[in-house]
Amino acid sequence: MSSSTKKRPPLGKGLSALLENSNTDITTKSTDSGVVGSISSLPIAAIEANPFNPRTNFEKEALEELAQSIRIHGIIQPITVRKLGRDRFQLISGERRFRASQMAGLKEVPAYIRVANDQTMLEMALVENIQRENLNAIEVGLSYQRLIEECELTQDQLSQKISKSRSSITNHLRLLKLPAPIQAGVRDGEISMGHARALVSAGNEERQVALFHQIKEDELSVRELETLIKYDTPVSAKEPKSPKTPKKEITEKEFSFKEHLADKLATRVQIAKGKNGTGKIVVNFNSENDLNRIITLLTKG
Repeated sequence: MSSSTKKRPPLGKGLSALLENSNTDITTKSTDSGVVGSISSLPIAAIEANPFNPRTNFEKEALEELAQSIRIHGIIQPITVRKLGRDRFQLISGERRFRASQMAGLKEVPAYIRVANDQTMLEMALVENIQRENLNAIEVGLSYQRLIEECELTQDQLSQKISKSRSSITNHLRLLKLPAPIQAGVRDGEISMGHARALVSAGNEERQVALFHQIKEDELSVRELETLIKYDTPVSAKEPKSPKTPKKEITEKEFSFKEHLADKLATRVQIAKGKNGTGKIVVNFNSENDLNRIITLLTKG
């Protein structure tokens, strides 16, 4: 292989940007274990887990499905590791693939080998997970917090690094101020991020937790919760709900799209889902000029 030839592995935007310096890539050089080439096959037994990985929950069923796919198709995308010493490696990213490979009974896995100190490794792992994995809102918030605190990033720098709006980063960080039972409820899918965001401004911890339990017991929508908070209605004084057509809550993906569109248009956006897959997207405007501004943003390019 020519020393001038640069192999760029097909990594995601976040991680590849961090690893664009070829000096951190030792997969293009000979190592003391005799590995040469852009991708190496490493023994699973020689790889240890990444202690900095923000993901703490791995659904067993999803891992089983991935393991079955790996048994049939192999690993489509190599994991990324750093070299610790002779024949020992540590995960930087790809822990789901690594765990599923263990479940599938593989003895070796394809890997990109990198050189990184602990802080760089932490940043790589966090950015990789934010960009690639379906983290819940609390895990995302924890990842943002660690990047800011441990990697000494400002919110503006973090916004640029992960291509997320600053308001989205702020909203996730605010969730970490909620009481532990509510954070666990978000993590476990008992309430949506929309519910959690409303609870942030619901008052003291006692009231937040009381409303959290009422959301689950009465199956409150985000709008109903916001009304309770807005008018400061005591939890025990809420009128019984009249029978009505059930409304479908938006998914985390739909909520993220709503937030993205609201950030892009700098206005409030609502998604209302009805039965049979019907619904509407509402974009608010304050004046004729504001409407023209929004139309220009939606139609340009």
